[in-house]
Amino acid sequence: MSDGGTKDPSGRRLSHDSASEPYASLGATGPHDPDPLADPNATEAALDVAGGADELAKETERGAQSVVGRWSSPLGRFARTALAIVAFLVIAALAWESFKWLFGDPWRLEDILGTGVDYFHEPPFHLKQASDIQLPHLWEIFVALGEPVQRNSDTTLFGHLVGASLYTWQEAIIGFVIGSFIGILLASIFVHNSFAERAFTPYVVASQAVPIVVIAPILVIAFGQGLTSVVIVTTYLTFFPVTIAEMRGLRSPDPRSFELMRSYAASKWDIWRKLRLPASVPYLFTALKIAAVASIVGAIIGEGPGGIQAGLGRAIIVFFQAYVTSPEKLWATIFAASITGIIFFMLVRAAEVAFVRRRGQQEV
Repeated sequence: MSDGGTKDPSGRRLSHDSASEPYASLGATGPHDPDPLADPNATEAALDVAGGADELAKETERGAQSVVGRWSSPLGRFARTALAIVAFLVIAALAWESFKWLFGDPWRLEDILGTGVDYFHEPPFHLKQASDIQLPHLWEIFVALGEPVQRNSDTTLFGHLVGASLYTWQEAIIGFVIGSFIGILLASIFVHNSFAERAFTPYVVASQAVPIVVIAPILVIAFGQGLTSVVIVTTYLTFFPVTIAEMRGLRSPDPRSFELMRSYAASKWDIWRKLRLPASVPYLFTALKIAAVASIVGAIIGEGPGGIQAGLGRAIIVFFQAYVTSPEKLWATIFAASITGIIFFMLVRAAEVAFVRRRGQQEV
């Protein structure tokens, strides 16, 4: 008969109390005691913890989607474009001064921030292209903006460049509008007439192979000096990207959409107005952003032979003649031309964002 005891692996008998000691250390009195996790209160607490973790994960996911959604919205994309431009300018400025630091002329900063401390730097290497004549320091250019544009003049260089930039931008926007209209018109004709496309598209492409500096004097001879020749040069540079991109955009709708429109006996005008043109908007704005910058370039180039006295083109010619004595003025003019192009680009980008946002609201 069994005496109710248990044996260990060596054959020794263990009492009931000894056999239950391992379970006592776990908070139980025997091998058949109930599991503490089976307690309803413990189960409910565990479920609450799991539910809280799930809710936290969902909130985190919603927050991440909200951030991504804001950057993916039209305003978010516009902000990303602006930040990208600012970041590029900062990197370019750092690269500029780093190049001067390594290869430029020796320079000294006196009384830094009014502390009375001077700083002298001797670059470890010397390169002609990094000299103060070839490449002045950025702070020297900024200081020159506050100085008179000419000796004994009441107008500062900054004020002069602002006026010149506005004048050039007015010329550019006229050519931009005309060139964009011509580009959309040509693209519409080519899309609807394959014979015209095959006949004239090669000439449209070949027109951009002729240097604009060659065409500008010819246009001045043909139309005389003044605003007209400058606008024609600007139009010449603007219409090409709009034509090519708009041709692609007008052909972008789904073929089934064309079949649906034709099933309702829609005319070519209705198809163009209600299907082709709305579908081409992304392509059109891409071309317009390129054309905006090109129009500034065209206006500056046309102002030289066109005899314009108030634009950036004239300022570049004048300051180039005095480059040896004041290189900062020419560099400031170059920066003004670049900033004018960037601002025009951002205006077109803002128009695109506003149009897309309004279009999305109308669809909703």
